[in-house]
Amino acid sequence: MARKKVIEIVLDTETTGLDFTKEKMVEFAAVRLENGKIKDEFQTLINPEQHIRKSSMAIHGITPEMVADAPTEAEAMPKILEFIGDYPIVAHNCIFDYSFLNEASLRTCGKELNNPRIDSQQMFKEVYPDLPSHGLDALTQRFKVELTNHHRAMADTMGLALSYPKLKKLYLQKYDWEVKQLDNVEYLFERFLRIQNTITTLQSELQDLKSVFKLYFEQGGEPIIAQTGETLVYNSKQSFGYDLHQIKDVLEEVGALEKAVKLNTGFVDRLVGGSRLDEEKRELIKDARQEITETRNIQVIKAGK
Repeated sequence: MARKKVIEIVLDTETTGLDFTKEKMVEFAAVRLENGKIKDEFQTLINPEQHIRKSSMAIHGITPEMVADAPTEAEAMPKILEFIGDYPIVAHNCIFDYSFLNEASLRTCGKELNNPRIDSQQMFKEVYPDLPSHGLDALTQRFKVELTNHHRAMADTMGLALSYPKLKKLYLQKYDWEVKQLDNVEYLFERFLRIQNTITTLQSELQDLKSVFKLYFEQGGEPIIAQTGETLVYNSKQSFGYDLHQIKDVLEEVGALEKAVKLNTGFVDRLVGGSRLDEEKRELIKDARQEITETRNIQVIKAGK
């Protein structure tokens, strides 16, 4: 029997900024995968007809001069939509690229994208949850794919297109294993709780050991070298609390305010979704959104809660 043809569109966009409701694409690149093999490719610079943020130019290196003679969004989108068709879209942090494409499609063609979206970053996290980073660099390094000219659309697209089939194979194997466990999910939840309790106990045990080590050093103990080469040392560091209102002007003057003060985005999301704000303030905060990411997590609610 003939093998079913599976077509997927791997793509990447470079943009004027991070907010898909206000910014536009300056570059688009995509490749057509058929059963994991690259069969066609398409790329174009795009004249956004608006300012390109310096922070974005610092990442992708695309300047206003480079896109001055490029097709406008209205000219480029019909070709882009023709290339991607109604096939699944694969991208790293797919919701970012998908949101820009969808917004551009609505502006130029009056239609919303309905393509299934596949987030390779989420797949990567599922297959390798222990890695410190799940960016495109980490993905290509894991599968020994050379990524050159990073942060240009076609280079990133090719890096992902060559890595994705290998990632997909592992992801599907993991998914197949997970599906086979569904009949055992009640038992697995009990097992999960046992493991969770064990981890909590072990963390407490580790803290007890650290308390002994701390006491050892505070009584004049010297660093300890393990047989395997690790060294146990003791450090003491002071930290201070600050009145933000008193130092805000200084931080702004030296360009350090953004780095010194990290926005609690979770709190802001809850604020916008709550009832404390009037509609005008809610819209002002919504207008300040710069990017969109997607996380999916399970939660264990304690008994009696």
